[in-house]
Parts: sequence; C-alpha cells; structure tokens
Amino acid sequence: MEILRYAIYRFGTMLLTLLVVSVLVFAIINLPPGDYLSNQIAELRATGQSAGVAKAEFLRTEYSLDRPLYQQYLIWVGFLPGPHGFYGLVQGNYGWSFEFDQPVAEIVGDTLWLTVLVNLAAVLFVYVVALPLGVIAAARSRTWVDYTSAFVGYLGLATPNFLLALILFYYGHKYFDLPIGGLMDPSYEGEPMSWDKVKSILVHLIVPTFVIGTSGAAAMMQRLRANLLDELGKPYVETAVAKGMAPARMLTKYPLRMAFNPFVADIGNLLPSMVSGSVLVSVVLGLQTIGPTLLTALKTQDLFLSAFVLMFVALLTLIGTMISDVLLVLLDPRIRYEGRDK
Repeated sequence: MEILRYAIYRFGTMLLTLLVVSVLVFAIINLPPGDYLSNQIAELRATGQSAGVAKAEFLRTEYSLDRPLYQQYLIWVGFLPGPHGFYGLVQGNYGWSFEFDQPVAEIVGDTLWLTVLVNLAAVLFVYVVALPLGVIAAARSRTWVDYTSAFVGYLGLATPNFLLALILFYYGHKYFDLPIGGLMDPSYEGEPMSWDKVKSILVHLIVPTFVIGTSGAAAMMQRLRANLLDELGKPYVETAVAKGMAPARMLTKYPLRMAFNPFVADIGNLLPSMVSGSVLVSVVLGLQTIGPTLLTALKTQDLFLSAFVLMFVALLTLIGTMISDVLLVLLDPRIRYEGRDK
C-alpha cells in the first residue's frame, strides 16, 4: 500500500514537472528570432508573391502566432481558447507542421511506436549485456576476464555510433545478409500488422539495436563493476566469507543487490539518451524514427513539430525516472520514502 501511495505521489510530481518542461521547451524554441512562417513571409515578399504572403499571414492568425508569447503557449497546451476553442495538447491536438504541411499527429504517428520499439530493444540489449559482463568482471577482478571486458567496454565507449553504424551497415549485409536500412521491408510499410511484418521488423532491428546500445552497455558495465567491487571490499562481505557462506550465494544475496542501485537509477537517463543519441544513427541507417524528424524540425524552426518531439523525449525521461524510483524503493529497504510525510 505504501508503494502504491509513493507511485501515485511520483505520478503527480511527474505531471507537474512535465508542465514546467513544456514552458521551458516553448520558451527556448521561441528564443531565436523569427519562425518558419515569418521567414517564409520575408522570402515571399522579396520575390513579390503576394498570394503566398496572404496564405502565410492566414496561417499565423489560424494558429495564434500573431498573439503574445504567453497566449501562444496557453493555446498550444490547451489552457486558453484559440480560434477553434480549447484545442491544444491536453485535448489531443499536437499542432500543425508548416514544413510538411500536415498535422503533427499524422507525421509522428507512424514514427512514435517505431522509436519506442527501437529504444526499448536497445535498453534491453544494454541490460542483457552489461549485467553479466559487469558482474563477471568484478567477481574475476584483475584477471584476463576483467581486462578483456574492460577493453571491450572502452572500445564501445570510444567508437562513435555513426561510425559503428556504417561498419555494420556494410559488413552485416555482406557476410550475414542483414537488410540494409529501414525498420521493415518496404513492401510492409502502411500494411496492417502481421506475423511476416513482425519478423521483418525483428530482423531489421538487429543492427540498430547493437549500434545504439553498445555505448550504453559499455558505460553501464564499467559502472556496475566499480559499484560491485566497492561492495565486495566492505566488512560484511569478509564476515560472510569467514562464516563459510558460499561465494555465489554471498555475491547475489548482498553485494550485487546493493550495487544494483545506480544500475536501476540509470533507467531514467537511458531512454532519452537513446532517443537523442540515435539521431545520427537513424539518418545513417535510414530508420523511420522520430530522430530525423526532430532534426528537420529544428533546422526549419517548425515550432509545433519540434516542440512536440521535445515534449515526447521529456515524457520518456520522466517515465523512466518514475519507474527507476519505484524499483529502487522495492530493491533497497534503506530508501525510506515514507520520510516524505514527516
């Protein structure tokens, strides 16, 4: 029951934080002078295209870009009525993309779930690789196993993701006949989900998952090794060994559990870092994720599209942080979340 109360409390703070983030995102996006429509209007006036200017001016009024900044924000979120009443993020309207001349919901609709799928696969890869390697490296400290895992870890940290993507892009197709680019065969794009389409997506996920997850796995492995070595050097471990406790049972019962705290806490940072770090990888591998869309939106100052993508990344961060906080409470009894009520 206490854990449920804490989860509800964290959910409430997550919503408040998301509201603050929305203010910051909207303000920062509007910091550079001009926007997509004002730049377009200046270009059209320079070329004497009065019809285009009239259309751009209409769009500025239609999407309340002619109002003060604070009113634009409140209308965008859905707290203030615009030309069509209360119709913002809260009501499910993500705005209009001036660059693509489409609603934002239509542009990101197909890419959102693919982005989540790619990054969840990468997070799973990180934990599956980092957990055993980090534990083995700590348990076999100062042996060839430790040195080999450290070398692999440093290699993963030092290799840029886009370079690794290019290497696997070429050799994966040449020697293992892995598909080149994309997240599914072109014949399945726009088709309803089927078993063949699922198999195509899973095969296409192999290279992106490895590329995006490599650096995260290397960093987490080194962190887990360091934390576990610190726990193994504490007096309670020496006492357990002196009393004859089996090494494997002693390792998993106490030190590993304590060393897991930073491992679990990293969930909050892992999801957004995967999304932001996969932008170049998505461009190189031609992935239909939200990364290339964000890059285009920021370059063209496409207000509503870039704001929604940044809010999506912020939401992933907050969800990951909430999950990690709740898991930490379950994992470590020393974390007294009930102290907040005192």
